[in-house]
Amino acid sequence: MLRRRGTDIIRVYQQTGSGNEDDNSLSKNLSSSQMRRAFLASTLLAGVQLTASNAYAPPGFVRIPTQFIAAIGDPDANAGIGAENWGLWEKDPGPRGVWLDDYSSLKKNDGKAPAGWQFDENDWWLEEHGLIMESPQFPLSPGRYLVTGGRLVTTVLNISEVGGKPESLQWSLEDKSAKLYDVTHSPCRSARYTPNSGGGGPETAIKRNFPVSPGAVMPEVSGCDKVDYAVLFVIGKEK
Repeated sequence: MLRRRGTDIIRVYQQTGSGNEDDNSLSKNLSSSQMRRAFLASTLLAGVQLTASNAYAPPGFVRIPTQFIAAIGDPDANAGIGAENWGLWEKDPGPRGVWLDDYSSLKKNDGKAPAGWQFDENDWWLEEHGLIMESPQFPLSPGRYLVTGGRLVTTVLNISEVGGKPESLQWSLEDKSAKLYDVTHSPCRSARYTPNSGGGGPETAIKRNFPVSPGAVMPEVSGCDKVDYAVLFVIGKEK
């Protein structure tokens, strides 16, 4: 996601080579290196885009350190229901994540990531570079959020109850010309995976499918069901 630096990415372990690696190992190392370069490049782009969008703030809002909404909805819609399925990362989950390559070490640590979050093999998340992420907080609390996709549109997102039922939430953008796509940061991709009868998990993910192109769907993982989520930047909340 946003503001990632190479030194921020938490590694569970560091591999060392003997100098006699075979061609398969060399190919794997080159692929990992290419993935990390793509990771850093997208970080720089996101930072530039978000800096530009930060120039706007409506009255009554206070700036906050960037947070991240995981959203599901029609990208061409201005409003909709189902926001009870939206979540919030108060911290960028990318630098706190664990590479797929390191999943075996994560398992050995009983699913405890170095950043302190707990991996759930029955409900887990991946981002576009192949990092296993902590789950966002569900549900997104009702309120007004200043959101952007880091491009041209920054507007207020309203989250409210449907018919006074706290278990049912709706969403709308105050800029009536804006669509959900306009406040989605397309380079940031995320998906939620749950094992099905195939018994899949991070170990069945195909690493060569990462990184994911901006705007593309996240890869399928054998033995798992997948739900793709859009990512919105939250840069302010009501005072």
